Amino acid sequence: MNRHYHRHRRRLLAVITLVATAGLGACSTRPLQPWSADTPPLVLVPAAQAGVQDQRGRFREVFCAVLEARKDEIPDYRECDEALTRLESEPDGTGKPVNLAAAARPLVAVLVPGVGWDCFAEWLQVSNTTHQHLRRFGYDMVTLEVDSLASSERNARLIRDAIMDMPPNEGPPQLVLVGYSKGAPDILQALVSYPEIRPRVAAVISVSGSIGGSALANDATQSRLELLRHWPGARCQSAGSDPGALEDLRPASRMRWLAANPLPEDVPLYSLGTFPRPDNVSALLRPAWNKLGRVDARNDGQVVFHGQVIPGSTLAGYLNADHWAAAVPIARAHPTIGSLFVTRNGFPREALMEALLRFVEEDLARTGH
Repeated sequence: MNRHYHRHRRRLLAVITLVATAGLGACSTRPLQPWSADTPPLVLVPAAQAGVQDQRGRFREVFCAVLEARKDEIPDYRECDEALTRLESEPDGTGKPVNLAAAARPLVAVLVPGVGWDCFAEWLQVSNTTHQHLRRFGYDMVTLEVDSLASSERNARLIRDAIMDMPPNEGPPQLVLVGYSKGAPDILQALVSYPEIRPRVAAVISVSGSIGGSALANDATQSRLELLRHWPGARCQSAGSDPGALEDLRPASRMRWLAANPLPEDVPLYSLGTFPRPDNVSALLRPAWNKLGRVDARNDGQVVFHGQVIPGSTLAGYLNADHWAAAVPIARAHPTIGSLFVTRNGFPREALMEALLRFVEEDLARTGH
């Protein structure tokens, strides 16, 4: 038993060390350089002036209704006011009832994960609880395989090929592309580069998306990021001649790309950000949260809150969750790591995905898409 304990402890420390050294912003002691001549500071303006449709009030109604209806059957339940961050500018809700019955439009969430996902997915032991939950109500969910250490240009082609390989359905499109972290820029690249996929896409949702990049990426290196290939059970491959994951996360690169690539108007875009209270940031993410706080204290440990919004999109809201809690269930599979390091990882993700699809389904019907 003593031998087993020490072996487990060594493996645990190896994993934690790898996270700490490979993660964005945790690997450099240099002062953070958020701005340069090429990257002017982001200026906060009212949502309407930025071309953003603010629907936070309605999404709160939908998410709260789903949470209360499912609270006895989902893990990591929390009350709605604890799940969402309310900013003073949040509009009131509509007061309309929320449909909690079977979906009228059987949307399929196509999840495009972020950096390093295929390196640690097997270690995470991700269950299909969200898929099972959604199918009860006529929705579905699939995870799309991308090269998690490669550029958005490379992954855009993989997204395009996967969508075109899916059998088309009769009637309106059902695919809702959900981009987590860097998965969101990858999706936007696919929409711009491959317009043939747009008729098959009902909507795009950015969840904690690195839309404006992260200043933490300025100090990180691709070689250090590729240490993730040594993660226990890692399936990821070296980016080789396409070491573009970090370059595509740097604010200067993101700003240049957005300026040069107008987003299509025929696919509805939605943004859901993460903006935790200071006491709701996991211990392992806190150094990066503090470091990014030199740019803006309003961040999730990886991205500032206003850098998560797609230009011209519909803003659904902000989760009271850090960057990992939104989509990476570390504590569920590894409670020891959760109790010691990833201390604020619990979040009702099953209810969140149901609420997002119900919100989008309702909005698509309202706008006639």
